Amino acid sequence: MIIPVLSFLIMACGGSNKPNEQKGRASFSQINYFSPVTNNEKEYYSNLIEPLYQKQLVATGFNGAIIMAKNGEIVFEDYRGLINFKTKEPITASSTFHIASISKTFTAMTILRLMEDGRLDINDAVFKYLKGFPYETITIKNLMSHRSGLPKYDHFMAGTRSYTTKKKNKKGKWVKYTVYVKDPISKTGMSSNDDVLRYLVELKPALEATPNRRYSYCNTNYALLALIIEKITGQTYPQYMKDSVFSPLGMKDSYVFSLKDTANYIPSYNYNKAPFPLEKLDCVYGDKNIYSTVRDLLQWDRALYQGAFVNQSSLAMSYEPLSNETKGTKNYGLGWHLYIKPPDPTIVYHNGWWHGNNAVFKRLINDTATVIILGNKFNRNIWAAGKMSAVFTGRADTATLDQ
Repeated sequence: MIIPVLSFLIMACGGSNKPNEQKGRASFSQINYFSPVTNNEKEYYSNLIEPLYQKQLVATGFNGAIIMAKNGEIVFEDYRGLINFKTKEPITASSTFHIASISKTFTAMTILRLMEDGRLDINDAVFKYLKGFPYETITIKNLMSHRSGLPKYDHFMAGTRSYTTKKKNKKGKWVKYTVYVKDPISKTGMSSNDDVLRYLVELKPALEATPNRRYSYCNTNYALLALIIEKITGQTYPQYMKDSVFSPLGMKDSYVFSLKDTANYIPSYNYNKAPFPLEKLDCVYGDKNIYSTVRDLLQWDRALYQGAFVNQSSLAMSYEPLSNETKGTKNYGLGWHLYIKPPDPTIVYHNGWWHGNNAVFKRLINDTATVIILGNKFNRNIWAAGKMSAVFTGRADTATLDQ
């Protein structure tokens, strides 16, 4: 039997007596908007998922962890391979993976939480919080939506800069393309978020686009958002996330990797099991560098559905498509990729990739269903395996999502 759909509209607007609407944000234990999932229903979903999992992941050398959930309850879970190829330590439920750009969902939602607490306005100019920031018209919202026009730190901190220009294609039509130019590396050794800001303040590189003119996915935006969180809270981003996000939500195995953790670095691996060494950009956080487990990410998912971290109006705002200058099915809100193809419900998701880690965090809001896949040995089939979400909708998933 298929579980009746609990729509996002009902969750967001169904009734005025919700704790977070009357007395501020509800605690995680105070509310439960999920319909229970019976054992028969769990077995039904598991039986559908198992052959897909075997074909799409296990047969392609999957080394990682997976959870698929309906109404906040696990209907499929598995762990395969090794977390450390040198020590032969197996992957378990408590094994942490670098979740790469899924980290952006935590940074963005933390900014919205600070907004709810009256500690910032997302329309504030960035220079209000970051001393010396030279681009006066860039706002916090521009950073969150990847509409700042800033250059990419993973280029300029590595000795590369880029600019956008136009040229005629074979059909004689003018098209935009990006040119990459080698520059002297401005800093050697491990780089930090402060180094990213210092580069922008001291060298004032040209913007790649006028702020809010176009969407351009850029890790610089989220490295700066982490600094804004530090400025407002008076804590380091890793400490604030531990004290105010992970611990309150019961994410006991999650943490932010930073300079102090380098001695305990466990590499991820290429498809051929070659380890990735620690590199100069591996300590910049906000855009990446959260380490977590599939079970902890399910806690994050539950907290978002239930309004335990930010209220439903803020969450709905984060799902609004803000990059509409280009037609198509792909868009971006505030910390979330959006796949929009009416009449199908919008898919809210964020995938990730860094070194050998690639990850899926796919949320079917209208079906209150979630796919979480984390791997530490590069396998692009992980992203494609997100299409196993079709078991929750009863229709084929034809969406090609951003990696």
